[in-house]
Amino acid sequence: MNTTHELQSMVAKGNEDDHVSDENNVSSLTLVPRSMLDGSTAASRLLQVELELNLHLRRLSFSEPVHYIYNPLEYAWEPHRCFVDTYCRSGQTILFLGMNPGPFGMAQTGVPFGEVNHVRDWLKITGEVGHPASQHPKRLIKGLACNQSEVSGARFWGFFRKLCGEPDMFFRHFFVHNLCPLMFMGTTGKNLTPPELVSGEREALLALCETALCQAVAALGITMVIGIGRVAEQRARRAFSAAGMKVRVEGLMHPSPRNPLANKGWEGVAKAKLEELGILSLLSM
Repeated sequence: MNTTHELQSMVAKGNEDDHVSDENNVSSLTLVPRSMLDGSTAASRLLQVELELNLHLRRLSFSEPVHYIYNPLEYAWEPHRCFVDTYCRSGQTILFLGMNPGPFGMAQTGVPFGEVNHVRDWLKITGEVGHPASQHPKRLIKGLACNQSEVSGARFWGFFRKLCGEPDMFFRHFFVHNLCPLMFMGTTGKNLTPPELVSGEREALLALCETALCQAVAALGITMVIGIGRVAEQRARRAFSAAGMKVRVEGLMHPSPRNPLANKGWEGVAKAKLEELGILSLLSM
């Protein structure tokens, strides 16, 4: 089977460079002129990078074991843009970098590590969510009404909520982003990470994502990237090295419940790592 990347269009037919479209999206998301993203703010610069990446990703195709592809930067654009507009600001120099969406996190909310309760109740993100063109019956998109919690996202945002109290304290110096916006699934609905894809397809995908990462980091003025999980860390190092960019890259254990070490106390590990990197104090300043 060859699965083409048939996600609903973010770019209107006949004028792909100028508008974001709601084609095939039951939410009827509003058309967004590219001219509104004038690059005058950190948020608009990041959104420009993401819209451009979406255009390139739609041209890719994926074979077995991939049967379903979700791109929340298309069908969950409204809450994603709310997150970026609200929290992506000038002066942020440290970027936490995840790999790609989880089925009950960013896939539902459009927010990296976007466990629904924290996104809705702490970050106060709003926005209408549509759905992919083709959904697995076990992985339906319910948006901010999703009643299943993602462990990784709950651990990630829960940790910073405890440290910071209010979101503004976290986002003074930090932002959160995913290297790849796509979620992949097999016939059973099993989540497939990018390393599990066919090598040539994986490298074509990640080459585009790494270029976009470099563009985003340059646009935002990021000086340190902290990869959440080894793959995100390694791909960030590779991207900046290839681009000749001097960006400090560090790594932090992924909070996934699949990780036995994370299940023994991820918050303690994360706090110790941030202290080691000399940035823990930035979360209370």
